[in-house]
Amino acid sequence: MNPAQITTTEAVDQVFLYIFGISVVLLLAITATMVWFVVRYHRTRQPQPQTSPRSNLWLETTWTIIPTLIVLSMFWYGWQGYTTLRNVPEGAMDVKVSGRKWSWSFTYPNGRTSDILVVPVGRAIRLDITSEDVLHNFFIPAFRIKRDAVPGMHTYEWFVATNPGSYDAFCAEYCGVAHAAMITTVEARPEAEFENWYQRKYGTEEDQDKGRQMLASFGCTGCHSLDGAKMVGPTLLGIFGRQVTVTSDGVERNQTIDREYLKRALLQPQADLAQGYPPVMPPYTWLSAKELEAIVEYLQELR
Repeated sequence: MNPAQITTTEAVDQVFLYIFGISVVLLLAITATMVWFVVRYHRTRQPQPQTSPRSNLWLETTWTIIPTLIVLSMFWYGWQGYTTLRNVPEGAMDVKVSGRKWSWSFTYPNGRTSDILVVPVGRAIRLDITSEDVLHNFFIPAFRIKRDAVPGMHTYEWFVATNPGSYDAFCAEYCGVAHAAMITTVEARPEAEFENWYQRKYGTEEDQDKGRQMLASFGCTGCHSLDGAKMVGPTLLGIFGRQVTVTSDGVERNQTIDREYLKRALLQPQADLAQGYPPVMPPYTWLSAKELEAIVEYLQELR
């Protein structure tokens, strides 16, 4: 196994198949031996107990050396696979991965952000992983990679998508009430198609796309849908002007959602608790005035 010439998928699969194959052979060999002993030494064949040898040097040496060699071969093969997972190929594209309750955001070298991981087919991708709140774990089963996202710490992993397609990515560390909804997609695209997406500039004709990306990068879409689906929090589709029942200082009241309400919901989410939803949203006090206005503007037009 040459760590410089195989992908993470191949590295993990080869080690798995090697250990699984040995396990199957041992299972069959041990089972066959047990059956043979049952038949060979059945009471009908051996009505009188026979004396057992006190020792057998050849047998004891064999069952010590062979398992030791098997375990050492597993360790060596596993170490080769681990080396492949930790040695990032030269020229890999760096993508920053940030986890938060309960969504992922991805930042590219040119500053572009996205709520899905878009990658070029055939190019190595290095993921710089961290968390903004609690412990998460970034897991892409298709590429056999899984790494903790730790607050205040950067971890890494890499992979290569050899075929175009969409692949699921999950949080594999229980992180709170919406852990199961912390799912995103890895989009593997041909090089030319990826470059077109990667180099695309944000203009006024793409305000909708920019607004959606802003919500995704701030973690909003991890709890609020944009298409009317019910999630941890209320959907953002058509939220402006909606009549809702909220609890403010322990008192229930009806509220029409306007710009001021949306700003207050972002900066002080516990001030007016929407009926039927858990009070789990963190305050977004770190938003700049420009970002706050841009989000409210986008939500006002989201129909």
